[in-house]
Amino acid sequence: MQLVIKRVFDLVFAGAVLIVFSPIYFAIAILIRITMGPPVIFRQNRNGYKESIFTLYKFRTMNNGIDKEGNLLSDDQRLTRVGYYIRTLSLDELPQFYNVLKGDMSVVGPRPLLPEYLPLYNEEQRGRYKVKSGIIGLAAVKGRNLNSWEVRFKLDLYYVNNWSLYLDLRIILLAFWTILSRRGVFEERGGTSSKFIGIK
Repeated sequence: MQLVIKRVFDLVFAGAVLIVFSPIYFAIAILIRITMGPPVIFRQNRNGYKESIFTLYKFRTMNNGIDKEGNLLSDDQRLTRVGYYIRTLSLDELPQFYNVLKGDMSVVGPRPLLPEYLPLYNEEQRGRYKVKSGIIGLAAVKGRNLNSWEVRFKLDLYYVNNWSLYLDLRIILLAFWTILSRRGVFEERGGTSSKFIGIK
């Protein structure tokens, strides 16, 4: 029954966000188009429930800058001024509410990670995929990118093993403070989230 309530909540909450924030979606799209050109939406494959692959949607925050050898520059070098503010306010995540409506994601759950990381997980870490990935996760409200990968996995697994509607509500309320404080958007070194290389 709780899972049914969670899905109904996801549909209502995501639908409301998409409607209420539609003017902001439109304004961000225009801003990105003017400053970075197309595409406005960034698409990337991620793993979700039971390790299934889906297409994640985000507002684009980086340009396509390359070095002399034609390789993409690092994330922090490609992050634009407009993209920086979009990301610090977590506005880049707004298109993921469409993922929620589609059923790819939930409002609350472990953040979806790249398929290339799958071979690097141990059996315990794979447990994070026993639930749907979320826009907001426990790791996101407990330090975000300031956390090590080890801490992120521990928080994800705590959520999976202790899930309840009450825990979801607490995470949503904490998320408002996290967004307003802008803490943890970037790692201490100044860049975005570092690549996962496995935990021994």
